[in-house]
Amino acid sequence: MAVWTLGLNHTTAPLDLRGRFAFALDQLTPTLSALRSDLASQTSQPPEAAILSTCNRTEIYCAADQAATADTLRWLAQTGGVTPQELQSHTYLLEGDEVARHAFRVASGLDSMVLGEAQILGQLKDAVRAAENAGALGTTLNQLFQRSFAVAKEVRSSTEIGAHSISMAAASVRLASQLFEDLKDIRVLFVGAGEMIELVVTHFAAKNPKSMAIANRTMERGEKLAGRFGGEVMRLSDLPSRLHEFDAVISCTASTLPLIGLGTVERALKQRKHRPMFMVDLAVPRDIEPEVKSLDDVYLYTVDDLASVVQAGQAQRQAAVAEAEVIIDAGVQSFKHWLGQRGTVPVIQQLQEQADAWREAELARARKLLAKGDSPEAVLESLSRGLTQKMLHGAMAELRSADPEHREQTVQTVQRLFLRQER
Repeated sequence: MAVWTLGLNHTTAPLDLRGRFAFALDQLTPTLSALRSDLASQTSQPPEAAILSTCNRTEIYCAADQAATADTLRWLAQTGGVTPQELQSHTYLLEGDEVARHAFRVASGLDSMVLGEAQILGQLKDAVRAAENAGALGTTLNQLFQRSFAVAKEVRSSTEIGAHSISMAAASVRLASQLFEDLKDIRVLFVGAGEMIELVVTHFAAKNPKSMAIANRTMERGEKLAGRFGGEVMRLSDLPSRLHEFDAVISCTASTLPLIGLGTVERALKQRKHRPMFMVDLAVPRDIEPEVKSLDDVYLYTVDDLASVVQAGQAQRQAAVAEAEVIIDAGVQSFKHWLGQRGTVPVIQQLQEQADAWREAELARARKLLAKGDSPEAVLESLSRGLTQKMLHGAMAELRSADPEHREQTVQTVQRLFLRQER
């Protein structure tokens, strides 16, 4: 069984390129269907597949009788509107054991921009659940991901990998604190109401800002989040006319196009009489047009800009990383052993079928002998002798027909299989 993963992340590809390959959770079912149909022409049957897509990475995991790595790259490039050659320099391709190692490191937070962060594990579980619901998950990938979850749990409970970790949400608050003297004096707007925004709201709420508002496409979800923190909810369509009211804007939605454009921010700055605005765009693709960063009174940060902030405390976590790698190594070896055994499954099934056929044949013959009136003891003796002869026939034939060059090897094999106690 071939296993491979193709991916791009915050270390291999710039933000705007990653944005081309971002898949919302509700897009995964049709996307997986398209991928598997495309690759089916290169494999004996549609491969197992799963897609992990976050603000920092997009990864395709596949398993099939034979690898189709070039076609996976071609398909991904096509979905993002670039050539395979352009994409290849920004991707990584892993096969076999290295797929397991990578998946285990991702699940454990060792491959994240925020070393040791726990959010990625939930995102991986969502991706696996989506693949399962789409009917794209088979035995091999299911084993890979279940083992990933187990390894991540052991890393989290046995090491201090999460200690001193600064999340993207915490980094946003830290940067805002550097710009404003007191966060209690600012008005904050959150665009979106997903998991990331919920984390950021939680961190900002702890600083007791003057006011908080949630702008979301779905009012019901926005109201639920705003209600938890005593904030206001507003329609996304009202954002252009009200943007000037807010000192800090943090956005993270699943929109495929920017929601906040250069012109909108310019008008807001005029209404604010050029008082500074702090903006964080945590979305991939971008929610805020990149040109906004060129405005004098705007401090705009993207997920990539936050990298230096979230790396704080990394030195203290290096010992925990070494401990985590030991756990991951053990997990990789275990998965490697399981994957190796998978190759023997067809042979084991054939042996079982052959043994069952012999057993049925001898039982049928024994029943006939009993029906004829033969003694049970004689029938049992005949049955046992018949089974024994059938089981040993292949080995005996190999021993008799083996050429001198290979006879010793055949003898050793037969001894290993049939004379284990004597050895």
